[in-house]
Amino acid sequence: MKHLTILVPDGENNLSSIVGAYKIFSRANAFHKAIFQVELAGISQTVDFYGGLFTARPHKHITQIQRTDLVIIPSLNHNYERATAANGELIDWIGRQYRQGADIASICTGAYLLAAAGLLDGKSCSTHWSAADQLKRLYPKVNVQPDQLITDEQGIYTNGGAYSFLNLILYLVEKYYGRETAIFCAKVFQIEIDRQSQSSFIVFKGQKTHNDELIKKAQAYIESRPDERISTERLAASFAIGRRNFDRRFIKATGNTPLEYAQRVKIETAKKAFETSRKTINEVMYEVGYSDLKAFREVFRNITGLSPLEYRNRYNKNAV
Repeated sequence: MKHLTILVPDGENNLSSIVGAYKIFSRANAFHKAIFQVELAGISQTVDFYGGLFTARPHKHITQIQRTDLVIIPSLNHNYERATAANGELIDWIGRQYRQGADIASICTGAYLLAAAGLLDGKSCSTHWSAADQLKRLYPKVNVQPDQLITDEQGIYTNGGAYSFLNLILYLVEKYYGRETAIFCAKVFQIEIDRQSQSSFIVFKGQKTHNDELIKKAQAYIESRPDERISTERLAASFAIGRRNFDRRFIKATGNTPLEYAQRVKIETAKKAFETSRKTINEVMYEVGYSDLKAFREVFRNITGLSPLEYRNRYNKNAV
């Protein structure tokens, strides 16, 4: 029988991702011939959650587990740097298990522990969209892909935010137990199977964690004019900077070209209009500076994973 270790890090964690992983794998074992011995492990005898409202008692200290086959790192709550500092022993253990052949899966912001172990360098990684910019800043060698729901690369699995961890667990169940067991678990726990993207959930707020003040001014200019077709050449000239240098600095600061950034601003404005008004697709399209419906649909789908109509129908009950 293989061994599955669900980690319980010290500090603030998300209890639901620990309990959810434990319950789904336990149900998969019950439905299928048991594949995993499932154990919780950490570096403390007890870990409190939500100000002591709940307490977890791991089965074992990580030093009692010399070798495991699959490790699941739960989501961390918001102070990621403090969490990584408090779990140095756990981070070293994760790295050692991977080098011994274990697969490692991180849930949501658990990716920070994976990154701290150096296991994401040069690899793609997903995390909660709201934590992606900070992850990029702290670990520049990681290829952060916040649009992706799940990444799977060289025995490392990561996933997006919050309760999307359920989709990662189903993905792992299918990998180890087979499609039939994954479908059974999806039906029992009522999880939408085969989701591929978290794009439609992303709220674009602009990447402002950099220190390039000129680019921050350019971002503010773009954000204040979602209805305009902004020329990158004119924008660069207005800040007395050459186009190539402007593009280079903009990409370095935000991760997007000026055109991509303007598109994301426009689509975020369009999303809010679809969520809160009964405007038609054409009306919203014109308000965010598009005149070609095909082009608007294409950009909208590339960013959100949905067509404008699908997005409106999903998030605006009154419009439907």
